[in-house]
Amino acid sequence: MVPGPGELVRAGVGGGARRAAGCEPRGTSRDGCNKDSKYCSPGGKSRAWIDVGGPFANPWTSGQRRCINERSSINSSTTGTGFVLIDLHHRPDPPSNPGAGIGVVGAGFIVRDCHLVAYAEAGYRVVGITSRTLATAEEVAALRGVPRVHTSLEAMLDDPAVEVVDVAVPPAEQPAVIRRILAHPRRVAGILAQKPMALSYAEAAALVEECARAGVLLQVNQNMRYDPSVRALRTLIDARRLGEPVLATIEMRAVPHWMPWARGGRSLSTFIMSIHHLDTFRYWLGDPDRVLASLRPDPRTQFPHDDGINLYILEYEGGARASSWDDVWAGPALEGAGSEIFVRWRFEGTDGLAVGTIGWPGWPKRVPSTIDYTTTADAGTWHRPRWTDSWFPDAFAGTMGGLLHAIESGGVPDIDGRDNLGTIALAEAVLASGREHRVVSPEEFRDIGGGPS
Repeated sequence: MVPGPGELVRAGVGGGARRAAGCEPRGTSRDGCNKDSKYCSPGGKSRAWIDVGGPFANPWTSGQRRCINERSSINSSTTGTGFVLIDLHHRPDPPSNPGAGIGVVGAGFIVRDCHLVAYAEAGYRVVGITSRTLATAEEVAALRGVPRVHTSLEAMLDDPAVEVVDVAVPPAEQPAVIRRILAHPRRVAGILAQKPMALSYAEAAALVEECARAGVLLQVNQNMRYDPSVRALRTLIDARRLGEPVLATIEMRAVPHWMPWARGGRSLSTFIMSIHHLDTFRYWLGDPDRVLASLRPDPRTQFPHDDGINLYILEYEGGARASSWDDVWAGPALEGAGSEIFVRWRFEGTDGLAVGTIGWPGWPKRVPSTIDYTTTADAGTWHRPRWTDSWFPDAFAGTMGGLLHAIESGGVPDIDGRDNLGTIALAEAVLASGREHRVVSPEEFRDIGGGPS
């Protein structure tokens, strides 16, 4: 049985499970949880049940139920019954001043149903939008409450209320849009670019340098880093709860909806889908030393491409390995067969194991992502926190929030363009390895500043 928001399942050594209610259905329970808010806590802060104790403690019978605020530090504390509570920090801390004016370039479905929805829920202030199709921008603005529709990018940049620009256009068009922003006489404080930042390492590196010279912060919307299960695992890794990394895997059996702009590009899955997983591996493990990849076309996708289904292995000098099966075919599920659609991940360390699911395949329904983990200190106990957060659309607030944090502090964004060059180099290495049938180092592309055509 999968627990719902505010609930926890405790699995014992024998595999049985006990289901414990979380917050009371309405109002404030004796545990201090408030079910009136979306995230089961006073003031709408995100909280989740988490069971991280020894096999003999039983907080349910001893009245030690807890609803933990997971937005604070990763310090552990004990309930007094042998159970240890660790903050998984699955949601980022919000900017202290979320009111910077955001101007949006683009009005496609990802802006309409993800960017603007997440920004509104986070309390961010979108002050304007522009798109090459004015009628679409007007429709999206009316639906999502954006106060101004601008006839051009330059007109939007003329507006002094616009401090940050969210660029949400197809990858081939993005570099030119960023350069138009940098060329405008009025400087904005920051740009949120979509992934991929560019379709080659050379162009991505050029954009990073141009933004640096202009004094404009560049954040990249690698939003899988803000999936709650991905962030929770990073917390466990940083806290060394799982020991030394041994093997990390992602298995995707899901059918993306390829947008029209995906046709005719130099890459299909690598720079559109696999780049999420490659960046996630970098977030968990850092930069790999070598890549071995195998690519093949997707039988369902009718336009020419060679990287539909991607299989790849990342090797790290310290011994860790990472691998992903990015299967956009997923069997003939759309052709009449039964379907098994999912995205799952697994992380094995010397002292523990974590497994998780990504809720994205259920979109447009919000399906929460999950994490379950166990350590050698737990004598067979599995810890299963649960929350209501999902990758789409919730993670989109995280990447914009990272940029707003950097503007507030005068620091570097958490997914800044220069760091993201490592992800672009890794995507280039996957393409080269799969096409040339050889082991490739991502450093090849950092050295020459380019990639295969």
